[in-house]
Amino acid sequence: MKQLKQKVVWITGASQGIGAALALQCAKEGAKIVLSARNIEKLKEVEKSLNLPANHTLILPIDMTKPEDFPIKTKEVIDFFGQIDILIHNAGISQRAFIAETNLSVYEKLMQVNFFGVVGLTLSVLPYLLKNLSAKIVVISSVSGKLGSPARGGYAASKHALHGFFDSLRTEYDKKIDVLMVCPGYVDTEISYNAVGPMGEKYQHFDENQKRGIAPEILAKKTIRAIKTDKHEISVGGFEVFGIFLKRFFPRLLHKLAVKSAPK
Repeated sequence: MKQLKQKVVWITGASQGIGAALALQCAKEGAKIVLSARNIEKLKEVEKSLNLPANHTLILPIDMTKPEDFPIKTKEVIDFFGQIDILIHNAGISQRAFIAETNLSVYEKLMQVNFFGVVGLTLSVLPYLLKNLSAKIVVISSVSGKLGSPARGGYAASKHALHGFFDSLRTEYDKKIDVLMVCPGYVDTEISYNAVGPMGEKYQHFDENQKRGIAPEILAKKTIRAIKTDKHEISVGGFEVFGIFLKRFFPRLLHKLAVKSAPK
């Protein structure tokens, strides 16, 4: 895909952070944008920041735990724009809790939002993407989708699942739908503050590593570049991204580093 001009891009988790930054970059590229998340007021703020004509944006509230709504939401996009060119899965929640201390309901919620919700929306949009000769699905995964780390067991599992599903989808629809997996390291967003604790409560703390992470705008620019150059997977971040290399070639060393860095 050489350019995004006039392409219809549907972004979930678009109310803040990475999603809002992606929307802004897509707007600069001349795309038409569907903004989805639960918070309508924040979506309106993002829409205003894009400075696009009214018929180039659609605010579409969505709850990733309610897949029964996805066909209706998809039809709203088709009715408004007539097509969907790029679906960007950015909605998700993180976790800050050790495995043995975490209630099963928390794991279920993480999988529902981060995996089953993503799969459900994909299945709803897939028939329309197949009508398009240059359709693309972009999945904002994580370095945690390639390796595990302490207090992220359920989160890492949900992101690992995304890779298995979308790598398979890419092979099944080769030359029909392209899939880009994006694996960020630490990004300076509110993901840690909004993470769930062992009983499902909000963590409500900003991790120091998160504060030192790259700006969402940097990730957004690199993601758009990867979309335009038809990449299958990219990893973006600081030194933590090196963990993917260690996992493949020096897994024991990565294990020692992970144990050493575990929160007490």
